[in-house]
Amino acid sequence: MTYTASDFKKGQPRWCPGCGDHFFLSSLHKAMAEMGVAPKDIAVISGIGCSSRLPHYMATYGMNTIHGRAAAIATGCKVANPDLTVWQISGDGDGLAIGGNHFIHANRRNIDTNIVLLNNRIYGLTKGQYSPTSLRGFVSKSSPYGTVEDPFRPAELCFGARGHFFARAVATDASGTVEILKAAKAHRGTSVCEILQNCVIFNNGTYEAVYSAQGRAQNAIYVRHGEKLLFGPNKEYGLVQEGFGLKAVEVGKNGITLDDILVHDAHCQDNTLQLKLALMGDGDGMPVALGVIRDVEAPTYDESVYAQMEEVSKKKPYHNFAELLETNDIWEVK
Repeated sequence: MTYTASDFKKGQPRWCPGCGDHFFLSSLHKAMAEMGVAPKDIAVISGIGCSSRLPHYMATYGMNTIHGRAAAIATGCKVANPDLTVWQISGDGDGLAIGGNHFIHANRRNIDTNIVLLNNRIYGLTKGQYSPTSLRGFVSKSSPYGTVEDPFRPAELCFGARGHFFARAVATDASGTVEILKAAKAHRGTSVCEILQNCVIFNNGTYEAVYSAQGRAQNAIYVRHGEKLLFGPNKEYGLVQEGFGLKAVEVGKNGITLDDILVHDAHCQDNTLQLKLALMGDGDGMPVALGVIRDVEAPTYDESVYAQMEEVSKKKPYHNFAELLETNDIWEVK
């Protein structure tokens, strides 16, 4: 059956005008239509925060749960009904602060759910406190003299927890967002999609360098499996390996040719180069990597649970509650 974005829309979003959540919601509707999964076969789970209102605007099953516990609810949802396509929507506070423990264990277990991390580097709903992804020195209501903490970098957490899928897009880049969401759905296991977005009220401009198409042409690199790691308005720059790191070079200068440019391998089990790609652009003069950075196959938690249940069941003398009762001594009371 063919679906349109309208088949997944519900209600009138109540976010500030210009909020990145609006851009992402539109892309999610479009991506779901292109995935071809019926709304009745989808569950969207969220925690608490501005972004966590999103299930209210989806014509699917959904739960707006409690702060930081979206991953726990999503896990139960998928294990209880493995036929559902489960999406988890979390902000950087909901997903990485109070929900940080659930985030790393969801990746470790490799549950077949899709985690969307809407990262605006701020607590928006509670009016502007710094979050786990706010940069050192960030001035906010809870850090009036600048935070003295270093931020979490979502890719680092995902990879450190043995995550098998990580992708990134900018909220204002509809085609890029749709592309990674579809790839996340196709991946078997936990997928993490980091969406870079501005909070227009409390942290506007935090991703200004890549928020426009022109900015992305200058300051981002779109990575695709099997393709050369080229970037720039005319693809005149590329990435090469230098020692244990990556280096940006200009093709045609200093003897550099296309043959020297690295080819992106999202399926490589060793995540060394993938992590280096994911961490670029954090004040190091390198471009921000967008697209599917890591996509590796591995056994999933939910499939393993059901396989284990089936294996154990075959060895048991009973297969339902009535048979269970009959395996023990039975007394007939008259």
